[in-house]
Amino acid sequence: EMLRAGRTFQDGLFAPALPCVLLFLGHTLQGPNGTIQSPGFPYGYPNYANCTWTITAEEQNRIQLVFQSFALEEDFDVLSIYDGLPQQGNLRTRLTGFQLPAPIVSTGLVLSLWLVSDYAVSAQGFQASYEALPSHTCGNPGRLRNGVQQGTTFSIGDRVRYSCNPGFFLEGHALLTCQASSGHGASWDFPLPVCRADDACGGTLRGQSGIISSPHFPLEYGNNADCTWTILAEPGDTIALVFMDFQLEDGYDVLEVAGTEGSSLWFTGMNLPAPVISSKNWLRLHFTSDGNHRQKGFSAQYQGKERRKEINVLLEILWQ
Repeated sequence: EMLRAGRTFQDGLFAPALPCVLLFLGHTLQGPNGTIQSPGFPYGYPNYANCTWTITAEEQNRIQLVFQSFALEEDFDVLSIYDGLPQQGNLRTRLTGFQLPAPIVSTGLVLSLWLVSDYAVSAQGFQASYEALPSHTCGNPGRLRNGVQQGTTFSIGDRVRYSCNPGFFLEGHALLTCQASSGHGASWDFPLPVCRADDACGGTLRGQSGIISSPHFPLEYGNNADCTWTILAEPGDTIALVFMDFQLEDGYDVLEVAGTEGSSLWFTGMNLPAPVISSKNWLRLHFTSDGNHRQKGFSAQYQGKERRKEINVLLEILWQ
């Protein structure tokens, strides 16, 4: 089953549709597998594109989305992924730029994509395949750029190990285990790690407490920054993250925090974010800045505690 710009395929038949330009165009996809690509791929998507794709699986299944190609004008053209219907509360992540995203697995029967482009400049676009996953499998967590993946089965109990090529260090957890999750599904116990160049910012932080700050804080961070920090606590613990200072160029420089209940949190601008509590024993912070303007940046304190004590932790940090 293949979906191309301007045509919807269902039950082996297709019907012409208007190009995905200057209007909202939606596609609903059903079937065990298929391919999604941006309009005009691989020759470039149009300006003012506004397209949605909604994938629906059968009962007891989930959906895995794997990207084969990804190139969007960074910061201005965005592909949003929703864990469910395309509604704000279901936002899973926002993708932009030229780095191939890791595979994405839905938690339920529905996964949605929303592509929006601005008035100027486009790139090649994207192509992704989707397939139904039985509830007892986690799906391939993905391959590492500048790294190696060991492990080829992805059901409950299976493990995948990662290592990096010479000149790169592993940021995150090297060993992932597929575990049964709430309900009838399965998920990896940690996010996909990243291989960073030796001189890159970010890193993996362990221990009960510490401080994370943007590059050069309290001086201004640089343009085109791309930093990822992974905080790892003891199994069974959660992590409290409390911001002490926060000043980013509004709308262009962004801090994404993953590892909480629901979708990732996105922070930008000058308002101090509310405290964050992880849902498991890890948090990942991803800071990016564009090519213009700079601000002071951010500083945050983290502390790992048993789940039943997490509220007291927040109060202790806030009153310090």
